[in-house]
Amino acid sequence: MRSGRARIDAAVVQGFYDRMRAVAPAAYGAIERDRADDPGRPFADTACGRLAGSLAPAGLRALGMWAHHWCMRFYDDDTRVGVRLVREIAARSGLGWTADEVCWLLDRSHEAGPAAAHRFALPMAAAAELPPGALPDPVVDAVADDARPDEWRRLRAG
Repeated sequence: MRSGRARIDAAVVQGFYDRMRAVAPAAYGAIERDRADDPGRPFADTACGRLAGSLAPAGLRALGMWAHHWCMRFYDDDTRVGVRLVREIAARSGLGWTADEVCWLLDRSHEAGPAAAHRFALPMAAAAELPPGALPDPVVDAVADDARPDEWRRLRAG
C-alpha cells in the first residue's frame, strides 16, 4: 500500500482473493457474453445482471471486488461492460461492506491512477455505507488527496 495508508492483514487480503476466485469464472463469462450482446439492454436482462441478481450480498461484494480489480488492471482495454457491472453494484445499498474491503478497493483505485476515470465509483459507494470513523485516518487522508471533491463530500456526509 501507499505510504501513510492503513495496512490490511495478509490473511484478510488472501480471503478477498479466495472469494473473488470463486466468482471469477462466472463473472468473466458474463462479461464476455455481454460484450458480444446488445449494449443497450437493460442491466437485469444481461448476463452480468442475471449473475448479480443470483448472488447473496457476500457474493455480490465479491463480484464487485473482482470486477473492480479487473477494470483497474485492464482499464486501457474495452472495459465498458465491466464498468457497467461495477456501477450497478455501486448503486446497490445494504451489501454490508467492511472497512477492510473498502480499504482494499481504495488501494486498487489509487494504483490505477487518474487514467481510470471510474476508479472511485465502487469504493466511494461502499465507503458511504460504513459508519462514521470506520476507515482509519490514513485512508481518509489518502482518499481526500485523490477523490473528486463531490465524491469526498458525499462520503464524509455519510
